[in-house]
Amino acid sequence: MKDTMVLRTLVLLALVVSDLNCLPGAINVFDSQGPGTVLQFFSFNCSSHTPTLKLLRVQPHTTFFNPPSLTRWQGIYVGKVTLSSSARLDALAVNHYELQLQFTCGNYVMEGPLSVDVQWDAGHIQCAGRFASPAGEIIQVPETVTPGARLYTLLLPGLELQGAQMSITSAQDPPYFPGPFSINGQGWLQAPPQGLKGQARKVFRLQILVTFGQNQSCEGMLIVKVLPAPSSSQVSFQEQEQNITIPEDAVPGTKVVQVQARGFDVRYEILSPVPCRLFSIGRADGVIRTTAPLELAPAAGSAVTALQVKAFERLRPWASVELGLTVTVRRVHRWPPRCVPALLMAQIPETAPVGTVLRSLTCLDPDSPGSTLDYQLRVHSPPGPASLCLNDRFLEVNATLDCDTRGDCFQQTASILVFDGGQPRMTTEVPVLVMVTPVNEFSPDCVPRTFRVREDAGPGTLLGSVVGTDMDYPHDCIEYYTSGGAGTFAVDRLSGEVHLLGPLDYEQQRLYRLTVLVIDHSQDQDPTRHLSGSCTITIEVEDVNDHLPECEPPFQELTVHTSLGRSMEVTKVSCRVPQEPQRLAFSYGIIGGNSQSRFSLQGAVLVHNDLMLGPPWPEQPQTYELLIRVVDAGPSTPHLSTTATVVVHLVPWRASTVATSTHRTTVPSVMTPLLVTDTEAFWQPEPWFVVVLTVTSALLLLALGWLLSWLLRGLAQVLPAPSKPAQALLLNSIQGTEGSIEGFMEAPRAETPQAPSSIMNLHFDGSAQDSRTGREYLFNTRTGARRWL
Repeated sequence: MKDTMVLRTLVLLALVVSDLNCLPGAINVFDSQGPGTVLQFFSFNCSSHTPTLKLLRVQPHTTFFNPPSLTRWQGIYVGKVTLSSSARLDALAVNHYELQLQFTCGNYVMEGPLSVDVQWDAGHIQCAGRFASPAGEIIQVPETVTPGARLYTLLLPGLELQGAQMSITSAQDPPYFPGPFSINGQGWLQAPPQGLKGQARKVFRLQILVTFGQNQSCEGMLIVKVLPAPSSSQVSFQEQEQNITIPEDAVPGTKVVQVQARGFDVRYEILSPVPCRLFSIGRADGVIRTTAPLELAPAAGSAVTALQVKAFERLRPWASVELGLTVTVRRVHRWPPRCVPALLMAQIPETAPVGTVLRSLTCLDPDSPGSTLDYQLRVHSPPGPASLCLNDRFLEVNATLDCDTRGDCFQQTASILVFDGGQPRMTTEVPVLVMVTPVNEFSPDCVPRTFRVREDAGPGTLLGSVVGTDMDYPHDCIEYYTSGGAGTFAVDRLSGEVHLLGPLDYEQQRLYRLTVLVIDHSQDQDPTRHLSGSCTITIEVEDVNDHLPECEPPFQELTVHTSLGRSMEVTKVSCRVPQEPQRLAFSYGIIGGNSQSRFSLQGAVLVHNDLMLGPPWPEQPQTYELLIRVVDAGPSTPHLSTTATVVVHLVPWRASTVATSTHRTTVPSVMTPLLVTDTEAFWQPEPWFVVVLTVTSALLLLALGWLLSWLLRGLAQVLPAPSKPAQALLLNSIQGTEGSIEGFMEAPRAETPQAPSSIMNLHFDGSAQDSRTGREYLFNTRTGARRWL
């Protein structure tokens, strides 16, 4: 017997040593194992910390198991679970225990269950309980018991399978014994054939010998107390029949039902089935509990169990009553459906058509293989109409995956709920993640635009922006390129801003056309896929007035014979802009030299108006130096101006007209003005004077010569001589200063003709300001002559 135990221990040790860092799952142990028996070895690897191994709990609760030990052996830690000194395993009472173990190595914690299945050892029979104690098992029976009736059943594990023999070895001699008690191989103690009538209050001690196997035996004591016959039974159940349903996942020790009987000091026991493998009853409280797992798959016969329960008074066992119970074990779905894959992931382009199958899902119910499962799709994001649908077990595209809006559908998250058909209904949730990849579907486009820019704009001037649009997301992934413009313009590659690079000239080119090419990027799963578009922008150059008008000639000098009460045209000022011949609109105004307002302008025509003159009528010739300001009047800005100089010699009309030949001298704009005036005086007498003179000349020839010379000198003193020609300064200004010039003074009347060299000396080619008086004056750089203004 001892050698067999050692062999079993070694075999058990060889089989149960598990892998490193792994807690065991389940072991089997015979109920013949006693205190100190090693149930399980397992090893752990923990090199940097001191590990611990704990027994957290035992279900059902018992003290049969010692706290696990942990020892170091050859670099690894070996754990061991043993039976405690109070261990009394009984497969017929409880045949399953579950131990929760916890292994700790530093911050690493691992928990796991250890299932201990207690199996009945057919080769081991022992006398246990009060039957084997010196006091023995006490049995109380009424004296009215039926002769030969079964009084007690001796339950020893494996008794009926080992062919055990039981016999009463104590003496049963009359007259104390009314007859012999008997016990059979099933452990039934039967009353004497004569019965126990009249044996009240007697105590019969029976020594029982149990023999089995090869020279194996044990002994125990049964004490039978005979009680007086009761007047009537007072023990009764409140209900006669009960039907109880319990789930199959009830653990051993689970309360099934509690039966209660009316009576004094009532005790309970299960009459059938004997032995009862799945259930036990509390002797004092009547609570029926499970003693083993109730899984219906391995134990199909455990679906329905009929229990016969007996309730009796402890002091009067014959006062008893029986109750029938039917316990039905309900199938429980302990496991939810299992699906493959556990996480459903897919990647599709946004152009996938409706109905495209993404993935399929395969699920089964471990509790009921082959049963029908229900599938339900629950969409999490994006919100709104679902883009995915579930057709049976297939995930399909439900709507167009238009991902051209920010955060629209580039990531679709959902869950597939799988329901089984059991009770309770269990569910498995399969996460779904669908990545929608962008597709470059649409070509970018831009709107033709027209920009205006002044011709005097400097390099770097921003003309405007070309705005490109693309229906694909992201919408701003566009680059800009240009062709045309001959390097005068540039378009920013990222922003589309159009900048000026070179100078512009309205007179040379007024219109530019640039073709802008827009190319998208980063809008497709393939980074090399690009689409393009184009548009034309027009750049109009705005004219800027940057050339002064030029008058031909810039300087005029003329002599005009005036008549009283008449207006007459003096001259016409002819001006133009050589660089811009199309510009013909000018405005004219006299800004200096027009004393007494004797001159006016009608457009470009200078007019002398004698109507403005009042008495006295001027009898002497007068000279006017007129400054005429010419301003361009076109739409271009700024308006530039120049000044033309017109010198007018006015000779008033008189009775004796002196024929004067006037030479108009014009000075080209590129030369220094030079005025030369030659005046010839002649006399035209009256007719009667000619006759008198002829007669007189004939008579007085000698006196006539002297008289004639004298007359000529006198006439030279009487007739007016032309004024000295004055030279005017040619003012040519780009700003055209407004206001009249008050500093021009009239030139004095000339007494005698002057030579050309004198005229040159009167030309003032500069202006300055006197530092002492602050007055301005004109000066000649050659002669130093001055004229105060």
